[in-house]
Parts: sequence; structure tokens; C-alpha cells
Amino acid sequence: MRQILLPLLLLFPGSALADQARIEAATARPSGDTWSFTVTIRHPDTGWDHYADGWAVLAPDGTQLGYRKLLHPHENEQPFTRALSGVTIPDGITSVVIRAHDSVHGWSDRTVTLSVE
Repeated sequence: MRQILLPLLLLFPGSALADQARIEAATARPSGDTWSFTVTIRHPDTGWDHYADGWAVLAPDGTQLGYRKLLHPHENEQPFTRALSGVTIPDGITSVVIRAHDSVHGWSDRTVTLSVE
């Protein structure tokens, strides 16, 4: 069986990533001394066993600056948009990375970088 699967995986390298949460849009805006982020995610949620369950705002070095937990599946709302406010951006950081998470695959390999200048 393994001898058959390996060649198939090599033929379709992106298929293993097909069900990861994907960020379709993201914005950042200053709000006083902090920042607010709005993120639109698409994921083929199938219910509580497999759904997009959060997204993070990361410094370029990977330090987590903010996290938006998603409390339930969005099977009938795709894509969906959620916001996070009150994120403090340390001095000297001019961009952040947004990364989505799902309950099966973990952190997505795809990210979005936003300017925070």
C-alpha cells in the first residue's frame, strides 16, 4: 500500500495542504496605542471534528502578538470574517504576519504579511 501512496503523493504535492485554512483578506488599522485586525478565512469546515479554529498576529520573528480563537465551525458561512482589537505592536516592528489555524492540520503554511507603519 505504501508503495502506491508515495508516488500518488509526489504527483499531487499540494493535495496534503488542500484542507488548511486559507486567509483570503486581512487588514490592519491603528486604534490609539494598539492595532485592530480584520481577517477573512476560507476553510471547508465539516463540523466540530475539522474546522478553522483560530488565527494569529505574529511579529516577523514568529512571536505571537495576538490570537483570535474561533469558537465554532462555520460550515454554512464561507468565507467568514472576524476581527481582533487591542493588539500591541512593539516599537521597531513595521510588518506582521497573519496565520490561520484549523483543528486537524494545525497552522497553515500560507500566511499574509501586513504593514503596521
